Amino acid sequence: MASPRLETFCCPNRDPATQLVLSSRPAVFSALCLGSATLGLLLSTLQLLPKKKLSYRKLGRASLPRASSSSRILLIVCACDLLGCLGIIFRSSVWLGAPTFIGNISLVNGTSVWPATFCVGSAVWIQLFYSACFWWLFCYAVDAYLVVRRSAGISTIVLYHMMTWGLAILLCVEGVAMLYYPSVSNCEEGLEHAIPHYVTTYAPLLLVLLVNPILFSRTVAAVASLLKGRQGIYTENERRLGSEIQIRFFKLMLVFIICWSSNLINEGLLFYLEMQPDISGSHLKNVRNAALITWFIMGILNPMQGFLFTLAFYGWTGFDVDFNFRKKEIPWQSMSTSAAPENGYISPVGSSLNYPGYIQNPRKTAELGNGQQSDEALSFLSEDGICS
Repeated sequence: MASPRLETFCCPNRDPATQLVLSSRPAVFSALCLGSATLGLLLSTLQLLPKKKLSYRKLGRASLPRASSSSRILLIVCACDLLGCLGIIFRSSVWLGAPTFIGNISLVNGTSVWPATFCVGSAVWIQLFYSACFWWLFCYAVDAYLVVRRSAGISTIVLYHMMTWGLAILLCVEGVAMLYYPSVSNCEEGLEHAIPHYVTTYAPLLLVLLVNPILFSRTVAAVASLLKGRQGIYTENERRLGSEIQIRFFKLMLVFIICWSSNLINEGLLFYLEMQPDISGSHLKNVRNAALITWFIMGILNPMQGFLFTLAFYGWTGFDVDFNFRKKEIPWQSMSTSAAPENGYISPVGSSLNYPGYIQNPRKTAELGNGQQSDEALSFLSEDGICS
């Protein structure tokens, strides 16, 4: 799982609240993290592999355009989750397979630097990719809103890369450097010294949790206006498309809240315990139990985020994997409007959601003026993703 508490575990002089959760059945906790991360990695990979479906060439298309920026962002979000799961699997495997090796971290005067190196390296790896995942989710919400406003497109993906990876690396390095000052073997004690590390860890998480719903709601409102402007009417097909986009945004935020709300609750409970003079008091028993329960829930839900996101993005894609990669076309790109069937063309929106009502005549499409731009903007939001 991804928690700033795991970075503080690398300090021999850790605080009592961190010691409480890390010393509570560490083997069981590591086994839960390993099992959840392995299952999430396998299911996510199965979801992302190409499936045997009807070839687009049978629909009369000769060529494929480049993928939209939203499709690339969704793919990068899944990749960050997979890399984070790999880090959790590696760390949990070492914790289970070599408990004495990890136990050497607690020795203040230990001579070996490898336990601390492994602890810091694995924790930074996991935090970096999950932090990048949060920033990319924020960029997805921004991109969706800008695309509907016709202010963004595939060219902005470079800016997103610069922002997400730059901020993720900067905040990760800054937080870890302040936490391990002056050295890992002699971390500065005190809650005030660790607060910047927790802020840099949870800042992108809170950004997604608080800002993304606002951007999604504004995007849905803009989609309704965009659909009405395509033909001047708001038919049942337009309502269904708008509802489909709204449900997709809702699923995304629901998965995010399910996977990360336990982290916020756990941190609140542990901070409350740290402010108490004696966390082992009998009057704090319920608080300690709640902190331990949410700690184990985090170990299960955090690594499953990638798989749950693929379900929210693409739905269940099935087990019918197509291993013929050379002949397989890239399925996460929108339908092209340049090469159409003889009796009409297939709109990018219609191709994504399979709405027959969107099959239009080219002559009517030309009369819409900005209809093609509207279709392109809507196709960015309604694409079924890389597995459709």
